[in-house]
Amino acid sequence: MNGNCNGRGGIGCVESEYIRRHHTHDDLADHQCSSALVKHIKAPVQLVWSLVRRFDQPQKYKPFISRCVVLGNLGIGSLREVDVRSGLPATTSTERLELLDDDEHILSIRIVGGDHRLKNYSSIISLHPEIIDGRPGTLVIESFVVDVPDGNTKDETCYFVEALIKCNLKSLADVSEHLAVQDRTEPIDSI
Repeated sequence: MNGNCNGRGGIGCVESEYIRRHHTHDDLADHQCSSALVKHIKAPVQLVWSLVRRFDQPQKYKPFISRCVVLGNLGIGSLREVDVRSGLPATTSTERLELLDDDEHILSIRIVGGDHRLKNYSSIISLHPEIIDGRPGTLVIESFVVDVPDGNTKDETCYFVEALIKCNLKSLADVSEHLAVQDRTEPIDSI
């Protein structure tokens, strides 16, 4: 890749390449919005992935989820019913596991029901190893696409969903980094 990348929102060349490769959503319709968010976490990718891959326990790091019940065997197509904490304009969400790739560290879900306004919502989260301050770290990218509800604009809808994802990613970083400190991960020698 050349150094002439035109990243938007602080997204650089490496992130743009990962987004191009792993975060393709079907053609975006006029009534939908989409975005990708990036978070750098000071914890090894295996540790962060151990939290993200748990389709059956999103409440381990997602602060807006109070309870999760899985319907199925945790394979592709399994459903989870989550209870949403008060304070959000929803109480339940039903989500389907679309992709779980332990080799590439990619998880994708689609919301298929619930008492909220996020219709045709799907998201992809991918994890990529990186070095942060001489230690193993993780680049996390989460992208989504969702219908814009009647009465809302694309900007309003994207802002709301991005705020939720940013909160989830911050919590993921906090939990992962706390666990990494407990593991006393050693610095990687510079080459």
